[in-house]
Amino acid sequence: MKVVIDTSVWISALITKESKARALLRLVFQAKLYPQMSEALFREYEEVMKRKKIQSLTPLSPLEQNELFEAYLSTCTWNEIYYMWRPNLKDENDNFLVELAVASGAEALITYNVKDFKNAELIFKHMIATPEDFIKEIT
Repeated sequence: MKVVIDTSVWISALITKESKARALLRLVFQAKLYPQMSEALFREYEEVMKRKKIQSLTPLSPLEQNELFEAYLSTCTWNEIYYMWRPNLKDENDNFLVELAVASGAEALITYNVKDFKNAELIFKHMIATPEDFIKEIT
């Protein structure tokens, strides 16, 4: 199943040991989920991971974080975004995730900001769910 994993979920997996976000990553590493990636999402992951607050919250060393990130990236399918769906979301900074989901044909967009995505001006067929709800849905 192709999925788009929002930065909020990736960061939660880094900082929270027993979380559904980590369980989601396990499914990725077991090749049960196929994360989709774009240049914009990659840049956001990198920028947020380097924040001092995130660094202070994660139990992983910078080297371990980098190794995990590289392993995760090796599972991702890279996508070019050729069409922008604007205006769509109230938070302009989230539109690139919808565009990635549409361009990649992802079946789900997994985020902790479900409310922001469900109030979109444009409606697409992919599921929008938190990691908890997504895991309940697929198991």
